[in-house]
Amino acid sequence: MKLAVTATGQGLDADVDPRFGRCDYFIFVDPDTMDFVAVANNASAGGAGIAAGQTVVTYGAKVVLTGDCGPNAYQVLSAAGVEVCTGVSGKVKDAINDYKAGKLNAIGQATVQPHHGLSAG
Repeated sequence: MKLAVTATGQGLDADVDPRFGRCDYFIFVDPDTMDFVAVANNASAGGAGIAAGQTVVTYGAKVVLTGDCGPNAYQVLSAAGVEVCTGVSGKVKDAINDYKAGKLNAIGQATVQPHHGLSAG
């Protein structure tokens, strides 16, 4: 199973980006081996949540770890069967370990309003 973690940088020591649709990077990782690939998030204009959600689906992630998730992104992810865990912060590697330890739970709806990431940094 592959995880997608929103990140401010390109490695496991990067901070989790609190924004899903407008995060800087996605870290796609195999939680068993910790092998990963960093992918720049090119979604920045209108429809960022949808485009970011499509990126996660294209890369085959089954779970997303992030700070917040808006309604458009959540709709794309949930329609593809991707679980979304929000409220995640700290280092990417720590978020992955928290998920593996069962400390993170999937949500059942968006956690912020549309366009929330425009005002977050």
